Amino acid sequence: MNSGPPAPVSVRAAGVIVAVQGVIALVLAATLVVRGLGGADQRMVNGFGTAAWFGLVGGAVLAAGCALLVGRRWGRGLAVFAEVLLLPVAWYLAVGSHRVPAGVAAGVVAVAVLALLFSPAAVRWVAGGADQRGPASSANCGPDSR
Repeated sequence: MNSGPPAPVSVRAAGVIVAVQGVIALVLAATLVVRGLGGADQRMVNGFGTAAWFGLVGGAVLAAGCALLVGRRWGRGLAVFAEVLLLPVAWYLAVGSHRVPAGVAAGVVAVAVLALLFSPAAVRWVAGGADQRGPASSANCGPDSR
């Protein structure tokens, strides 16, 4: 059971965006499988392998978004990791493949989610999970087992 204060609005908003990103990745995975089964050329890019990758990553990102929506702190780490990985993808889209609108959109979304997850309210919320028993002190006779 989740203890402590509920997730702030910024964390839940980030959860919505991250969950949508996970759904998009899963839809892309399904599309790649359908294309592969329909006979799409697999010589240049293995659609089934790419689909497996997007399925795995999309499932993890969707789980992280749902965790943030219900106030589970573990979702924040996965969401931050996913957004940090999305930044070079956005750069490649905008600069490397000359898809500037898609790259800018992906970059703006990633930065917005990171801003939400590192907002003061979100940081206080995350820090509250590690401080359930009070501050560590040298006056305690046993090891800190947090």
